[in-house]
Amino acid sequence: MPAPDAADALAPGVTDPYKVKFVRRLPGTLEELRGPRHGVVQLPLHVAWSGLTAFDLDRPRSRMSLYRTVLAEGLCDDLRRYLDRDLLLELWPVLRNLIGRAVREAWEESFPELSPATGGATAA
Repeated sequence: MPAPDAADALAPGVTDPYKVKFVRRLPGTLEELRGPRHGVVQLPLHVAWSGLTAFDLDRPRSRMSLYRTVLAEGLCDDLRRYLDRDLLLELWPVLRNLIGRAVREAWEESFPELSPATGGATAA
């Protein structure tokens, strides 16, 4: 009998192997997201490996780009360091349409407050 897949233990019930990598990176709670709310953020190369590496959180497009990049490329510690819970909740109604399906599903299934289906984040 084969040994259980390590991904199953870290992302129980997730069958999409691409989605597993995002589920495994998630923080335990949104309260763990205590990143900056203002100023310029310089992302490390392992997160922003192509294109922009500096993002001005006081500029809406730049802020959205930072969140897209960190959600797609960041590891768990990066999510905690660069994302802010309140900003994520504020941006989510638009952001959810700018990120990949696997990323969106991982976050919305893990954090009901983000899911429009459960009355969470909705477009204003």
